[in-house]
Amino acid sequence: MNTYRTTARIVGAMYLAGFVVGITGFVLIQSILGAPDHLATLPANSMLLAIAAVLWLMAVAWDAAHGVLMFPVLKQHSERIAVGYLGFRIMDALFIAIMVLFVLVQIPIGSEYVDAGASDASYLQALSTVFMQAQLDAYNIAMTTLGISSLILCYSFYKSKLVPRLLAVWGLVGYATILFGSVLEVLGFNAIPGGLWEVFIGVWLIVKGFNPSAFASESANLDDGVLTGVRQPTVVPSNG
Repeated sequence: MNTYRTTARIVGAMYLAGFVVGITGFVLIQSILGAPDHLATLPANSMLLAIAAVLWLMAVAWDAAHGVLMFPVLKQHSERIAVGYLGFRIMDALFIAIMVLFVLVQIPIGSEYVDAGASDASYLQALSTVFMQAQLDAYNIAMTTLGISSLILCYSFYKSKLVPRLLAVWGLVGYATILFGSVLEVLGFNAIPGGLWEVFIGVWLIVKGFNPSAFASESANLDDGVLTGVRQPTVVPSNG
């Protein structure tokens, strides 16, 4: 139980840090790449864009770490759920890493744009636009995998009562919204972003941790299964 308490605190801290890092990186990227004629100002802002990329790479490591840290906790209740959550978390991290790569590609394009003549400027602008669209698509696919993994997590929370069921239901609704919105974005529609469930669950896990009775009940069920599964000694009738 001490191990799981530590896990809860680490996962909770990662939720909070990931929220801050994600928002900061997103604001920096949008302020640079979303500006008019952003290629002309990119060389002067290349350091800020690189910092934003590093922040998102930190989020990549944390996304994968979420799946690894939660695996032994979720495995207590369902190994398939634990494997599914880990797998989708790794996919989420992979697509975020691809998104960061598309962001970093903008830096050399901006340098070439400043040095290029009028004939090459339009080509570089078109190339930058293509990479920005690819960046957005990679982000939306990452949010789709995040939505799936988090629905798995919240379902497990609801079934196992690792956290209050009301909190698990909130997560299910919130991540269903994120998943639906991300799918619509990939298909070309505008969608409403998700909520602040990760902030709340982060604080909850740091302060409260997982519900100890969830592990106690699981342990009792396992003990009952072992007891009922013991074979009784076979009585062999004597010939005498």
